[in-house]
Amino acid sequence: MNWAYCTNGFRDHRLPEALAVLADLGYSGAAITLDHGHLDPYSAGLAAEVARTAKLLGELGLGAVVETGGRYTLDPWRKHHPTLLGDDAWRRADYLRRAMRVAADLGAPVVHLWSGARPDDLPEERAWERLTGWCESLLDDADAVGVTLAFEPEPGMLVEDLAGYERLRGELGGHPRFGLTLDLGHCRCLEEQDVPACVRRALPYLAHVQIEDMRRGVHEHLEFGEGEIDFPPVLAALRGYEGQVAVELARHGHAAPEVARRSIDFLRRAHAGLDG
Repeated sequence: MNWAYCTNGFRDHRLPEALAVLADLGYSGAAITLDHGHLDPYSAGLAAEVARTAKLLGELGLGAVVETGGRYTLDPWRKHHPTLLGDDAWRRADYLRRAMRVAADLGAPVVHLWSGARPDDLPEERAWERLTGWCESLLDDADAVGVTLAFEPEPGMLVEDLAGYERLRGELGGHPRFGLTLDLGHCRCLEEQDVPACVRRALPYLAHVQIEDMRRGVHEHLEFGEGEIDFPPVLAALRGYEGQVAVELARHGHAAPEVARRSIDFLRRAHAGLDG
């Protein structure tokens, strides 16, 4: 299994240091969240930093995916704003286009994204039309730079579950570069099916996986063993998937190295138990 770790859980580390820690712990990849401290997409020195990071990834033997879930990357007052649903959606689209170029320069095959929450004054059908239009435009860029967009259903957003993703994918004509980011905790939080069934349903579209523990009805990312997910059946359902399985514990940065160590130890034990 291609174990990775989301760098949003290493916000107190410089990115090169975070990558070195992950490699030392035995991770094979990093899901790099573009943000103020890690490959700031609006930094004047971005190109040189991306080149240095690509070189370091190669030296450490780490693969990469680019994630775009920084909380205040674009707006210092409103978390995750602007989104692809607001009147200023062009700013989110510009950020995502920058992310695609960064991914191409890193040799990262996947860029993650999500819809955002529907504004109160925007009718639902109009929100779907707006989101579909922006995704169509972004897919043109994905084709041009050769990356896959991996769309994540997120609790509380317009697209919050697998049914929403499937609707959006259908609106986009099943575009081959429109993949899925499946957060396994979100499946436990709100999907009607159990987590292994969600994985099997998602496999045809799966481009990126985020993993953590979670409880039913509570959108809180927990360390493994603190929630309700039975992981061996989930990992068994992932057999055949070759992309990253990235631990996402963004609120655990105060103890990032130890949390990352505990996480990979847990996952290795759970995976080893599949065959014995």
